[in-house]
Amino acid sequence: MDNDFQRSVSLRASRKTDRNHHHHHQNKDAEGSFFYSGRFSLDYPMKIIWKRGFIRLVLVAGIIWMLLILTVLMFHVWSCQSSLAFFSALCNKDSKIFGMLNTMGLVKPPHRCTIPVANSPDNIVIPKRKSPEIFVKSLSYIMEDDLPNNGSQSTLLFGGHQSWQQREESFKLKSTMKVHCGFMHKGGADMDPQDIKYAKKCRFVVASGIFDGYDTPHQPSNISQRSQELFCFLMVVDEISLDFIKKNVTVREDKDGGQWVGIWRLVLLRHQPYDEPRRNGKVPKILTHRLFPQAQYSIWIDGKMELLVDPLLILERYLWRGKHTFAIAQHKHHRSIFEEADANKRRKRYARPLIDLHMKIYRYEGMEPWSPMKKTVSDVPEGAIIIREHTALNNLFSCLWSNEVHLFTPRDQLSFGYVVYRLGGLFKFFMFPNCEYNSLFVLHPHTREHSSKVEWVKSLDEFNKKNNGLKESRGGLGLWTPYPGNLDLVVLPPVARTSKAG
Repeated sequence: MDNDFQRSVSLRASRKTDRNHHHHHQNKDAEGSFFYSGRFSLDYPMKIIWKRGFIRLVLVAGIIWMLLILTVLMFHVWSCQSSLAFFSALCNKDSKIFGMLNTMGLVKPPHRCTIPVANSPDNIVIPKRKSPEIFVKSLSYIMEDDLPNNGSQSTLLFGGHQSWQQREESFKLKSTMKVHCGFMHKGGADMDPQDIKYAKKCRFVVASGIFDGYDTPHQPSNISQRSQELFCFLMVVDEISLDFIKKNVTVREDKDGGQWVGIWRLVLLRHQPYDEPRRNGKVPKILTHRLFPQAQYSIWIDGKMELLVDPLLILERYLWRGKHTFAIAQHKHHRSIFEEADANKRRKRYARPLIDLHMKIYRYEGMEPWSPMKKTVSDVPEGAIIIREHTALNNLFSCLWSNEVHLFTPRDQLSFGYVVYRLGGLFKFFMFPNCEYNSLFVLHPHTREHSSKVEWVKSLDEFNKKNNGLKESRGGLGLWTPYPGNLDLVVLPPVARTSKAG
């Protein structure tokens, strides 16, 4: 019995030991589990916080960056439409950003108005006779300069070496006149024979031009079948632009060797007459009658324009209806050439000191700022469109205008009003409202921005540095030729910057 009791006690003790041992392991496991969950509970929230903080940081940075870009874009749009001179001068309407914003509809469209054109080009009666020649009956051109044999002025220039005296005489109207008018012998701007042959048949011309590869031809819209048969659409280009066009659009060649882009016949000008592409572009623009001498009527449009109105309707509206022979649009902002010159300096369109010198010469020669007392609507045109009948007086005006561009700055809007002034009111023209001008075209941005070193020049001293390539060698030489008058005493009239830079 004692033995049974001892076995019973031993069994209970053994079970108690097992239970204690099992309980000890359970406590260790629980303790291990406790410490593990504690470490987990401390690390996990920190990881979540870091992860959420990083995501928020990225989102905030992205929002700030987008707001910054939007602010810059809105400032660009506002500066282009601001009436404050400083901010409007910052606008570059030829930039790709402005073109993109314009495409998105974020830019205020130009002011347009309805053009009172005829109902149909098919019903327009074309005048059978040319307008009568007044003041100038016969006009011929100087093709070679009488240069001294001492080696001076030996460079052959497209516009010739016009003396100050010759320039002065050219403004005195006579029945028979002979003047400088570009295209001097071996001066450049040569057409290919097949283009000369084609242009001889062109009595009605729509002309345009692309130089230095800044544009591709834009096909006109709303052209009637009658106008397609009546007009020659001639796009004047240089070698660089022709190569650029061939790489970007389809150019077809006809059996006579003529090159075409849609309705446009490409006319190649070889041997560019000037160093500055903008000055080269003035050759077909102003001297259309010299390039296409058989043309009786011409409509010039800049290369970045897409024509929206039938050319017969344009001739009827701006020439035949009012018995005009020359029509050009009024500038949107400026009426005085001194205002336009100031805007050109602000927009860095040419060297500032040379623009000032150009204006001093005009001021010395009696050019006054525009005022309501003048008989003209404005002294400053919107030069992207010129509509004209090729009368002798109109051709003379174009020659004199081109001579000014050849002698001074290539900014032709500065010279237009001056030539009108020098002809003493004998040259009559129709300057139509700017809102109609905006309704004639769609304005496309250039394929790239134009810039040349001369546009950034701030003082004449910068031209004196050797081998800087700033001074043109074949244009603007009148700015470097001693002027027969004291320009030091000339004070340019003050300009009130009440409008945009233009």
